[in-house]
Amino acid sequence: MYLSILWHLHQPVYRDPDSGEYVLPWVNFHLTRNYYQMAFLAEEAGFPCTFNLVPCLLEQIEDYCRGKAVDSLQRLLEADPRKLDPTERERLRRFLPPGTTCTDAGETQILALRSFFSPVVDTGRDRDGLLDEQIKVRKKVLPFFRKLWQGGHVELTTSAYYHPLLPLVFDLRVGGETFMPELRFTHPEDGREQIKRGRDYFQRVFGRYPRGIWPSEGGLSLEVAKVMAAEGYAFAVTDENILWKTLKRGPDTSLLYRPYDCRGLTIFFRDRELSDLISFEYWRWPEKDAVSHLLAKLEEKGKGCPQDAICVIALDGENPWAGYRENGVPFLRELYGRILKRTDLTPIFLEKYLALSKSRTELEIVPGTWLGNFSKWVGSPAKNAAWDVLTRTREKCGPSQEMYIAEGSDWFWWFGEENVAEFEALFHGYLKKACQAKKKGVSND
Repeated sequence: MYLSILWHLHQPVYRDPDSGEYVLPWVNFHLTRNYYQMAFLAEEAGFPCTFNLVPCLLEQIEDYCRGKAVDSLQRLLEADPRKLDPTERERLRRFLPPGTTCTDAGETQILALRSFFSPVVDTGRDRDGLLDEQIKVRKKVLPFFRKLWQGGHVELTTSAYYHPLLPLVFDLRVGGETFMPELRFTHPEDGREQIKRGRDYFQRVFGRYPRGIWPSEGGLSLEVAKVMAAEGYAFAVTDENILWKTLKRGPDTSLLYRPYDCRGLTIFFRDRELSDLISFEYWRWPEKDAVSHLLAKLEEKGKGCPQDAICVIALDGENPWAGYRENGVPFLRELYGRILKRTDLTPIFLEKYLALSKSRTELEIVPGTWLGNFSKWVGSPAKNAAWDVLTRTREKCGPSQEMYIAEGSDWFWWFGEENVAEFEALFHGYLKKACQAKKKGVSND
């Protein structure tokens, strides 16, 4: 049986539309702690995994590498420790390992800075050395991925530019929730443009076009699949929930572990159980036990499947590791090493699998996401209000880069949750900026 593992790397646009300052530090944090680590461990093991790199993340990484990105946490890491006030020190302490007690401001800076690095990076002891290493690692990440891809060591895929939930951008009514927004957002031309721009930007960064795409939030519909194929994508990966909704039946591994053809686009459906075990469960387990459990699950699920069956595991490649020992390094080494030693499992790139297996089952998919339905993005009062604001602004101001940013899925995910002031401010800030550009007669499209 074949096995493909896809790591999805994404952060929304944190750049303030007016000041240009990054209001949250997560691109900065994951860049040196997780993105470098994931490329390093894949190369170290010689494991052929797939990385999905979202264009708006790549754009922000380039900002940090060029010194254009500034965030308030980085300022605290670089500040004179004697001038840090109690509130600033407390903010830095949130990045210290649990149970760490430290009252010295300079030592707090150093410990916080170390949290920005993976255990695979050999860091120095003093603050200035850590800051220098931070700059070096930042600048290594994208060339590292490019080198690995060009050398055939990893596979790279991408998403639509600003991570829009494409079925809803194409036609909000496909959300099908009982309580829907007052207005109907329907701009398939925006979705197509984001698909096209994302592919073009990816090519500029990495030197060639991607063949595969992870639809933002796993969101697919018949119309979206058709456009993806027309724009040059060969395959997409999404969640098995869409398969069972389409087939109107319960899970069946023999149906899951195969590719499907939808309007010229090959679709792979991920194994949700195995993906979620890595995302949410195995951090609690000893590494050897976790990998043994995963391999036993794979062996059991593969019984009765043909030799060319393929299991796809696809998940977030940055956030799970915070719970794992040593940021997931021992687990990933155990996982990659044990899989490579198996004679009954062949890890493979999805594009390579397409060349090996020509068999495709025709499928007319129904709209869905990695959660199955769209309720996390539309259907609540707060989310619906945000869609109505987006719809009114889009009708009034037309398409623009700022509008495309506001179409990103992350804003709608968080609307209605607690402590999301930064997300709300960014969403409304980009809509306001879109209208300002329209009034000035400036096209940012």
